[in-house]
Amino acid sequence: FFLLFEMSRRDVRVEIFAAGDGINYPRPGNLVTVHYTGFLADGSRFDSSRDRGKPLKFKLGADQVIPGLDLGVAQLSIGERAKMFIPSALAYGDKGFPGLIPQKSDLTFDIELITFT
Repeated sequence: FFLLFEMSRRDVRVEIFAAGDGINYPRPGNLVTVHYTGFLADGSRFDSSRDRGKPLKFKLGADQVIPGLDLGVAQLSIGERAKMFIPSALAYGDKGFPGLIPQKSDLTFDIELITFT
């Protein structure tokens, strides 16, 4: 017997703190460009494209990033910056990311959608 849980965009909480254009939202298949800083639940930073000075580019909905980022970025319009809360099941789950993210970690991202094509 198993329970299958369908995780969706409602499971990713997005709090906008800098509004975007409110018109242009990416769709699956678009190449998105974002700047982000990722934090563990204790507030410690685990990664940042801003620190590297190089934004992250990925194809939305193509499993190139954790599911929570695909779901959350799809809710942002161009130029929008938000705090995104991603539950463990939509991040690295039971395995974590060895040496960086512990097992079953909920993550928070400060993320900005720069553009998409």
